[in-house]
Parts: sequence; C-alpha cells; structure tokens
Amino acid sequence: MRIASRVIGGVLAVTLLSQLTACGSIFYPDRRGQIDGKIDPTIAVLDALGLLFYVIPGLIAFGVDFATGAIYFAPGETAQVAPEKLQEAIGADGKVDNTKLQTIIQSETGRNLPLDDPRLLQFKGSVEQLALLGLQPVA
Repeated sequence: MRIASRVIGGVLAVTLLSQLTACGSIFYPDRRGQIDGKIDPTIAVLDALGLLFYVIPGLIAFGVDFATGAIYFAPGETAQVAPEKLQEAIGADGKVDNTKLQTIIQSETGRNLPLDDPRLLQFKGSVEQLALLGLQPVA
C-alpha cells in the first residue's frame, strides 16, 4: 500500500511539474509582447496537454500565452523604413497620424501593423534619441 501511494504521488508531482513548464512564456520569453501572428503548434499542443490532465491549469496556460503573445511564432525577418519616409506621417502640429504611418509601413515593408489596437503601447521619444538618428525635431 505504501508503494502505491508513492507511485501516485510521484506521477502527480511529475504531471504538475510538466504543466508548469508547458507554457510558451517559459520556453520562449523573447516572444512576449506580440499582438498577433501565426500560432506555434508546439506551444498550443503543450497547453492542450494541460487541458487533458487538468482543466484549470490548461486554461491558465492558454490564457497566459495568448495574453503575453508567447503562443505566436516570432517574426523571423526585420524591416526598416527610411526616416525621411516617416516624416510624411508627422502632421504640422508634430503629432503622428497613425493611418498615414500604417500606410507607409505597409507600402515599404509589406506588413500590416495593427496601429489602432488598444493593446499597442506608444512611447514618446526624446530630442537626444532623434539626434542619435540624425533627425531634427520638428514641432
């Protein structure tokens, strides 16, 4: 009887430990912060295994991966847009027009970025950052 309880306890511990590690945010922390993309089937299957064994941890794993964006494949390519092209998106008052910016990025890189997504974080730059890029502040 004592051996059976140890085996059950060991299986339970291994199962819970594997559930804690079956999460895209743990395997790929560099993917966090993405808004959308193609879902990584490996991470989706690992999260689904959590649903198979325990419903609540599996749902939490899916929720965390979708909320952080770690379930999506990381884009493997980079694209650059010349700063002169980006000047067209800046209005006379110095504010950036998101629709013009989205059009410029789509025409230059071929990628459609959801700039109207409410989860998008926008940061204000400083004069020093503009100087490092060789740009003059216009406002």
